[in-house]
Amino acid sequence: MLTQQCCICDYICDVEFNKVSTKLDSIGMTASTLCAIHCALVPVFITVLPLIGLGFLANPWFEWGMIILAFIIGVTSISSSYVRMHKKAVPLILLTIGFLIIISGHLFLKGWAEGVIVPIGGFTIAAAHFINYKYVGACDHVPNANL
Repeated sequence: MLTQQCCICDYICDVEFNKVSTKLDSIGMTASTLCAIHCALVPVFITVLPLIGLGFLANPWFEWGMIILAFIIGVTSISSSYVRMHKKAVPLILLTIGFLIIISGHLFLKGWAEGVIVPIGGFTIAAAHFINYKYVGACDHVPNANL
């Protein structure tokens, strides 16, 4: 009897975790895509941004803050899904590659090269979240029918 109750509790915890993970992946996909768009467009519109009140978007502190926030969301969502659900390394590898591209681009590239390379990192992170989202949705956690 106790074993059956633990199975039910585990199932409920997995369902709740699945909901949280799905939300984090949705936020991560959106944030990473917006990051990629931001990194591609800011170099083009850098002179116009202050005129329309969006000069903060070109501020390095804003950019690094967004990178750190995306890192926290990505690591939380993808690593916890890896550990608790699907055990597939593809999302973790893509997340790592994406952040390496972004950080390398910000540290070592300037001008148009940065505006081309860094968005690729953002889209790579978005792809990592999307694949993680699909893996979590594909996990079958059906309660024991014999309960």
